[in-house]
Amino acid sequence: MNAALAAGHQRLRAGWEVAQRHGYRWGGSLHVMHDEAFWINFYQLRLFESVIEDMLAICPQAWYIQIANPVKAGITHLARRYPEAKIVGLCHGFGGVYYLADKLGLEREQITYEVPGVNHFIWLTKLFYKGEDAMPLLARWVAEQGPTYWQHCGYGDEMGPKKSDLFRRYGAWPIGDTAGDGGGSWGWEYHCDDDIEARWRERPGDFWQRFFQGGEHEVAEIQRISHDSSARVSERFPPVLSGETIIPVVEALLVDVPRVVLCNIPNTGSYVPGVPQDFQVEVPALVSRRGIQGIQTDGLPAAVQSALLRDCVAPTNLELAAYGAGSRALLFELLMLDPWTRSAEQAHAMCDEILALDCHAEMRAHYC
Repeated sequence: MNAALAAGHQRLRAGWEVAQRHGYRWGGSLHVMHDEAFWINFYQLRLFESVIEDMLAICPQAWYIQIANPVKAGITHLARRYPEAKIVGLCHGFGGVYYLADKLGLEREQITYEVPGVNHFIWLTKLFYKGEDAMPLLARWVAEQGPTYWQHCGYGDEMGPKKSDLFRRYGAWPIGDTAGDGGGSWGWEYHCDDDIEARWRERPGDFWQRFFQGGEHEVAEIQRISHDSSARVSERFPPVLSGETIIPVVEALLVDVPRVVLCNIPNTGSYVPGVPQDFQVEVPALVSRRGIQGIQTDGLPAAVQSALLRDCVAPTNLELAAYGAGSRALLFELLMLDPWTRSAEQAHAMCDEILALDCHAEMRAHYC
């Protein structure tokens, strides 16, 4: 299981400070103003490769479970480069479905759903409650209760005005990190300036500040417990299921407790129609001792599919091509796809300044 971050949050934030000086904002800048920024992905991809190569040398029949970002680029890259490896990616963003269920007054145990897409870009296309179509309930909530709720909801709320508006536009609901702060705040049109963000109750900078502070607190707590021989780890981290899918997947694979889990796997069976077969998708899969078998979905609405290909597939493929070739020219072209790039000079200047940071000597040498 790989949950490691090789480059560290300080390196991520240093790059963001450079990018913001050059005019980049949160809101669809998925390879710059996101925790999957190109200068973080470089170190992550190298780490992923090293782990897979060790695994194939030492225990080639083992499963590699990736929790660390970038899941989208990581699973796509590893499946292409190491087709003999057994790999799967997991993400907890789909849990946003249960937030919707709670707001609609639906018992979690009585809902079923379909949320196809690629990692950090999944959409609720089907929702059933006790066997009945519940998508009309969602539309009714947006029309009748939404306007009052939006006056008081928190920034970046799962059922806030931004996600509700995307639902009205597309007929599918963006789930979890999709269009959320943790997914690069996709949807640049809701983030053009601070006033527009405030109108849609979006404030990505605040989210990331809380994220980093929470992480620092958690690390300090882990260090405190690890240095206290009298502390009981199980009191701080009780041995109960958390809602994450990691342990259920391990149990299904090892002791054959079959279950359906949302997994990140290559689209070899066209599980999401229209996504390239050698690209990662996030779909329901049957997990058991037989392995991980993707389940066919009906895909996405046309507008969502187009956005997925433009904003997820195209730039990820270009990033992987730049990484594979060590090409700064292709890295520049990746930045030219960013919604906040206004000129070639801007992209060159931002890229050069990030690569010039002292911590990036290894990456500078790679992209030569």
